[in-house]
Amino acid sequence: MRRFEVAYFAASVDDAETNTEFASSVGADYPILSDPTKTAARAYGVLGATGFARRWTFFIDRDGRILAIDKQVSPSSHGNDVADRLLALGVPLRT
Repeated sequence: MRRFEVAYFAASVDDAETNTEFASSVGADYPILSDPTKTAARAYGVLGATGFARRWTFFIDRDGRILAIDKQVSPSSHGNDVADRLLALGVPLRT
């Protein structure tokens, strides 16, 4: 995703300390936002009955409009899936 003109991040219902530890353990090069009150998870409709957030990817334009939602996230192919979707949405590449 680094080759696209986008900002990207993850969000989790875990607390900030847990997210920081996780990001460090996997070498994440993007921020993981913390939503321990689950307010954002509820607003985006990703909070499951178990209290955990579903792994969905939202593609949001600069005006805040949701362009697409990937509800079938596969960790093994997600990077390529996101790149393919960004290309399909016409997101420009970095120059």
